[in-house]
Amino acid sequence: MVGINWQWLGMIMIGGALGGMLRLAVSNALARLMGSRFPWGTLAVNLSAAAAIGLVAGMLLAPDLSARSLVWYMLVTGLLGGYSTVSSLSLQTLSLWQSGRHQAAIFNMGGTCLGGLMLLALGFWLGRALW
Repeated sequence: MVGINWQWLGMIMIGGALGGMLRLAVSNALARLMGSRFPWGTLAVNLSAAAAIGLVAGMLLAPDLSARSLVWYMLVTGLLGGYSTVSSLSLQTLSLWQSGRHQAAIFNMGGTCLGGLMLLALGFWLGRALW
């Protein structure tokens, strides 16, 4: 059995708490700015998290994508994991679908998945170029 690294666990918890607060702030700000008819805040949070994870991966993991460090776990697992949200994406997409807004639901899910993948790749490329 592998022992628990309490320092790493503490850094993940701090990052997760900060990421969750940041997600709430960004989502609320965008809802006030753009209205709440479409979940722009969740879309923006998930896309920016994908880009940031790509950037961090490009900088910290190049050339070995299996390497992990305390910084990785704090930033990606903690901060960006707490910042991004699959559960809100899923619930909001279901809500759009059930309310008959099928195109909005498809755009929300597709835009998040495809846009996230593209931004992750772009962030990774930028991270490698900067590092």
